[in-house]
Amino acid sequence: MADTIRRNDKKMAQGVDWVIVWLYALLVGVGIMCIFMVEYKPGVNIASSFLSGKTNYSKQLMFTSISVVLAMFILLADSKLFTAFANLLYAFGILLMLATFVLGKNINGSRSWISLGGGFNLQPAELCKIFTSLALAKYLSRQETDFSKLQSQIIGAIIALSPAVLSILQNETGLALVYFSFFVVMYREGLPPGLLVIGFSFGVLVIATLIVEPNILAVILTLIAGATIYFTKKARKRNKNLLVTIITVWVVCVGVQRFAVPYLFDNVFQCYQSTRIFSMVGKDYDCSQNKSAQKRIVDKEKAAKKPDDYNVRQSKIAIGSGGLIGRGFLKGTQTRGKYVPEQHTDFIFTSLGEAFGLAGCVAFLGVYLFLLIRIINTAEKQRSVFSRVYAYSVACILFFHITVNVCMTIGLFPIIGITLPFISYGGSSLLGFTILLFILLRLDADRNMVLR
Repeated sequence: MADTIRRNDKKMAQGVDWVIVWLYALLVGVGIMCIFMVEYKPGVNIASSFLSGKTNYSKQLMFTSISVVLAMFILLADSKLFTAFANLLYAFGILLMLATFVLGKNINGSRSWISLGGGFNLQPAELCKIFTSLALAKYLSRQETDFSKLQSQIIGAIIALSPAVLSILQNETGLALVYFSFFVVMYREGLPPGLLVIGFSFGVLVIATLIVEPNILAVILTLIAGATIYFTKKARKRNKNLLVTIITVWVVCVGVQRFAVPYLFDNVFQCYQSTRIFSMVGKDYDCSQNKSAQKRIVDKEKAAKKPDDYNVRQSKIAIGSGGLIGRGFLKGTQTRGKYVPEQHTDFIFTSLGEAFGLAGCVAFLGVYLFLLIRIINTAEKQRSVFSRVYAYSVACILFFHITVNVCMTIGLFPIIGITLPFISYGGSSLLGFTILLFILLRLDADRNMVLR
């Protein structure tokens, strides 16, 4: 029995990148500390409150214990299991997301949770990020997959975006956007860079539509098109289709800024979503134009009670009050006063900023940066396409979550409900990111194997 335990311990430790493990432990520890700072009440016995299971930080400690046990099982598993069950797990994840439409529990306007009893809820979209990473890695690592062909690229996009469509239907726009990070992974594997340029250009056009008056922007786009036609005389003589291409692009751009973007904000987005996006660029949105606001009087009453940018303004106040070195541990007035809504989940970064200031935030983000660099280096060391694709998926998912969450709390991105990896409160989030990371560690431990 003792020999079996020693062999299992040796198998678990062999080849594992313990630097990533210690970074994981550090971030989870910081997360529990931040949740504790938000909920701490003077006079309460700290030890008993951590073991009570009634506070969020005690629950997070319990989630951490479950995550550690699960991480150990993953490290003891055979790497071939992840390739063998990748497609099956993906199908299971899609079925779980579909099940939320029947069994789902509505939390904060989102029907994306399944109640497990005992006060615990599962968010299938969190698990589906892992399953999508595995399925995409499985598809791209197949010998018959030629990712330079359009058909293969379309299949890859379908694998990545199917859960995103379901997330949008669940009113989880934030989680839906995460799945677009897989396009960076596909770019690493041969997706034409022109598609990324088109996507980036579309984003710039949408922002310009919000900032610049519609007629002025139309004139600017027309001048750019005219200048392009003028300076491409020689090229147009060699390529007669170039003029048609330039005019087509101009028509599409003007159509997007005059019709598509207004329709999106007035008919697709909820009033509060449009308001938050407009406030990000310093503009006011007229909710009387929004179809959802016209149908729901409740939205107007809610807007009258509390401004739509209330969360961001309170978040900025909390972070700004920390100054250079912060107010100190458990000394934050904004944090302790619970002025920032959802401070233990989406806005957990504010507690760190107020307590430890700019210096603490820079050091904290430095840990994240070190972790991302380490994961990318790990990805490039893999012999197997499966392991490399999965590693880049992990890096892209983490980068998206970190960037959007931090930018969200300081007003550089609209509030879309994105958690901060390993830090925000929540069992689904912590377990999901733990599984995501430790599967990578297991695959990296067997980096010399060629997995498909």
